[in-house]
This record gives sequence, structure tokens and C-alpha cells, in this order.
Amino acid sequence: MLSLLFSYLIFPGFLFLAVVGLLATWVDRKVTARLQYRVGPPWFQPFADLAKLLGKQTIVPEGGAKSVFLGAPLVGLAGAILVGTLLWSINAQPVGRTFVGDLIVVMYLLMLPSLALIIGGSASRNPLAAIGASREMKLILAYELPFIISAATVIYRARSLQFGGIVAWQLANGPFLWSLSGLCAFLAALLVVQAKLGAVPFDLAEAEQEIAAGAIIEYSGPALAAIRLTRAILYFVLPLFLTVVWLGGIDAWFPLKYLGILTLVILIKNTNPRLRIDHALRFFWGPVTLVAVAGFILAVLGK
Repeated sequence: MLSLLFSYLIFPGFLFLAVVGLLATWVDRKVTARLQYRVGPPWFQPFADLAKLLGKQTIVPEGGAKSVFLGAPLVGLAGAILVGTLLWSINAQPVGRTFVGDLIVVMYLLMLPSLALIIGGSASRNPLAAIGASREMKLILAYELPFIISAATVIYRARSLQFGGIVAWQLANGPFLWSLSGLCAFLAALLVVQAKLGAVPFDLAEAEQEIAAGAIIEYSGPALAAIRLTRAILYFVLPLFLTVVWLGGIDAWFPLKYLGILTLVILIKNTNPRLRIDHALRFFWGPVTLVAVAGFILAVLGK
């Protein structure tokens, strides 16, 4: 019982994921600042920002659904923590701690933060939040298709729906990324990760210049802190997912793998303008899906 409690609260649970995720957001802010010829914040700034929000009052908008409005951020946070804990625990012992279909379960759980954003924004009864929630809903419908196809490519090559089988296949044959099919699937999944993080060019649900923070416009205090912490944890969890599925899992090279993927996310964020929602939908249903399909076809051909 104590070991289970330690696993979910300390390592690799909430505390570990929160600390690493907040540090990842600091790396993002620091690199972004340097690219813009600014100094950037100190390493503890994300922690200070979170502590400040926790000390503020949470204001529920008049007419909003209070329980849904306040519960949605907690659901998203729980989903991010559960995914991170599962991924790390599974790859610590890839054979003994997996279960059939754990990849599918994780992919479903990765939708919870986005669904929480939609539900919470809709519950606030703010028209700008409703627009942001609508955009997030459209993005989910757009990027989940190539995401599923990319995962299907790996499943076909490894002949397994289990992370343990996928990691074991890569240990025997090399990372999926080194194959043509794996490269195509990885590129499509990387762009989906960018959208799941709500990072530029897919930050449509919280576009400050257009809809003044959109889906989270009415959030404040600890509720907003939960949303920010969820986003921070996803900065660790989503690159971890890509590392496990396409780069051979958690090993001695994991820090370099993780930093490499995080660097790609930051570079994409800082070198692209925000897309319009219709352009984003066409992009995911068009080029990204085609790349994912090409990866699956190459996998069938053994490439």
C-alpha cells in the first residue's frame, strides 16, 4: 500500500511529474527568450507563478455551472498524471507491468486534458470561452485521425498493442524512428503533440490576440493553477510518449532523447505563426494525415 502511494504521489507520480514539467516549461520560456534576444526568467519562475496562483481567489462566473467549471481542470490534471505514471512504470519493467491494449488506454487518457478544456470553457458561459472550446473540439477531430494512424503503424510493425511489446521489438530491431515508416509516423505524431500542448501554431483555443485566452478566460486562482500545471506535465508526458513508442523507451539515453524532442517542439513554436482554425483542420486532414498514411503503407511493405 505504501509503495503504491509512493508511486502515485512521489515517483513517478504527481510530485515528480510536476517538478520535471515545470522545469520543462522554464526551458521553453528561456529558449524562447534567447531567440528573441531577451534574458528570460530564472529557473524557479514557473514554481513562483504556480505558488502565486494557488494563493489567489477562484472566481466562478455568474450563471456558470460551478461544479463542472471547477471540476474540469482536476479531470485534466488527473489524466496527465495518470498517463505519466503509467508510461514511466510500464517502461521501468516493460514485460511485467504491461497489459493488453495499454497503448490504446494511454491514447484515450491523453484526450482528457483537451476534453477538460472544452467542458470547463463551455461551463463558464462566456462567449469567448465558448469560441475557444469550439476551436479545441475541432482540433481534436482533426488531429486524432493522423495520431491513430501513426500509432497503428507502430502496432503493425511490432505486432503488439502493449508498450512492453513495442519496447521489446525496438530493443531487438532498433528504434522505429530509424525506418522510413517510423520516421513518417513520428513526424505526424510530433505535429499532433504540438497541437495537444496548445503550442503555436495550434494555440487556437487560447489565442490571446483574438479571444483573450479563450477557453480559460474565466479561470483564476487554484483552478487556473491546475490548468497551468496540467500543461506543464504534458510538456514532459507527451515527449515521453514519443520516446517510448518511437525511440526505444526509457534507457541511459532518455534525457538526450527527451531534450531533443522538447527542442523540436520549441523550435516549431518559435518559427511558425498561428494558423486559422480552417487552415489547421485542412493541415491535419491533408498533409499530416497523408504522411501518417504513407508511414502505414511503408510499414506494410516492410520499410
